[in-house]
Parts: sequence; C-alpha cells; structure tokens
Amino acid sequence: MQTIRRLEELREAVSAWASAGERVALVPTMGALHAGHLALVEEAKLAADRVVVSIFVNPTQFGPSEDFAKYPRKEQADSRLLAGAGVDLLWMPSVEEMYPNGPEITVRASEIGDTLDGAHRPGHFDGVTTVVSRLFDQVKPDVALFGEKDWQQLAVIRRMVADLELALEIRGVPTQREDDGLALSSRNIFLADEDRAKAVALPRALGAAERTIATGGDPAAALAQAIDTLSAAGFDVDYVELRDAVTLGAPIEGQPMRLLAAARIGGTRLIDNIAVVSE
Repeated sequence: MQTIRRLEELREAVSAWASAGERVALVPTMGALHAGHLALVEEAKLAADRVVVSIFVNPTQFGPSEDFAKYPRKEQADSRLLAGAGVDLLWMPSVEEMYPNGPEITVRASEIGDTLDGAHRPGHFDGVTTVVSRLFDQVKPDVALFGEKDWQQLAVIRRMVADLELALEIRGVPTQREDDGLALSSRNIFLADEDRAKAVALPRALGAAERTIATGGDPAAALAQAIDTLSAAGFDVDYVELRDAVTLGAPIEGQPMRLLAAARIGGTRLIDNIAVVSE
C-alpha cells in the first residue's frame, strides 16, 4: 500500500491508473478506523480495480465548541488496518496540503444541510461538502463509498453530486453494528462503561418507533415515545425525526422514509438512523 501526503504524488498515481483503464474507488474517512470503515473498503474492492482511502480530520466541519482537537487520531494503527485490508493507496494530506490558501472558497450544502444535524451544528455540512468536493477533484474516483450511519451526510453528498453534475457514482453501505445493536462509531471510544451500556437505548428506541410507524401507528406518538425512552436512559436528545429518505424533507406517502436521531450521553454525541419499511 502506498501512503501519500503530497497532492502532486497522488495525482501521478491516480493518473497512471486512469491511463491503464482501471476503475478507482474512494473511501473518505477521518481515521480512527473500525469494522464499519473496513466494510466500506470491502465494498470498494468489489466496485473497482483500485481502492483509495483518505484520512483527513477536516477542521472546517467542526464548530468552535466541538471536538476537533480531541478527535481520535491513530495513523499507525489505521495504516496497518488498511494495508491488511488490501487498500492500494492511503491519501493522508495535512491541513496545509488540503487548504493551501485556506478554505476561502467553499461549497454550500444549502437547505438539505441546514436541517437535523445541520440545525444543531451550523456550518457542519458546508465543511463536509467543501472537503469532499476537493477529495473528488484530487482522486477523481469512478465511485465513492459512504456509510449509511451518517445518513444525512450521504444524502447531502448525493445532492451535491447531482447538482454539480459530477461524473461519479455514490454508494451507501449499510450501518455496521455491535452485537447489541449500537452503531459502530469512532466516537464510541469516549463512552464510559456505564454510558456504553445505556447507549443501546438509541437503536432500540428507533426500532420500536419504526415498528409502530410501519404497522400504521401514529408517527408523532412514536417519535414522542422514542424521545421519552432516550431521556429515561440518560440521553440529552437533540432530535428524533421521521423524514423523506432522499430529500430529508417532510415524509411523503408512498416514498421511502427514514427515522433519524441524535443524542448525547455522558458528553458523547451519537447519531443513528433506520429505514421505515411499511408492512
């Protein structure tokens, strides 16, 4: 596996692959890798001839009161994992390499990025779309893969690619979970043992709400019950919402729907989502 930190070297590598007619997949990450990221890599290997994984903790998607400085960084362990998983190239730029002139020109996520997590983290998805658009330009992938755990991020990126008419495929990969149902996340390492035990209330509350809605129950009552359940478990709830799966607007009868939630426990903010499948 090549590890590259300079843009000029990256472009030489991916240009050689393109000249050979090889299909390239990109898996963008912020590091602190776990089995969820490796599932993206495995899907990428099926989708392309070459797999690039990027590790870049992007400062523009963190708010002033958020955890940029303490976001977990495990470069050596991550590199070993990716090499063992058969990744061809690890792209690991510095902030200065990614933003040589500073992030003066940004990509605005607009309305789809202003709701849900965007309402609680103003500017977050502008930072996401800005860095992802740069990664797409740098790597020039044929396909890019993102985890469905960050459903709003996936929806925002799909909208960006469609609106900017970018010539690449975006694939979502199902959320990877622990045996008790908790979604894998790099932030799970911050959970104290007691809070980790309580955290399973998040996927369980969403599952109960989904079953109520899917069988014709009142969505408002199902959402209220989910919030009560999470509060009783010790969570501070940011939101539990039922949205259109594509636009993240109000759900439309007959269209795919998604339940999405964000809540804090013990100072760690967790997100999760599941599809609503009508019976």
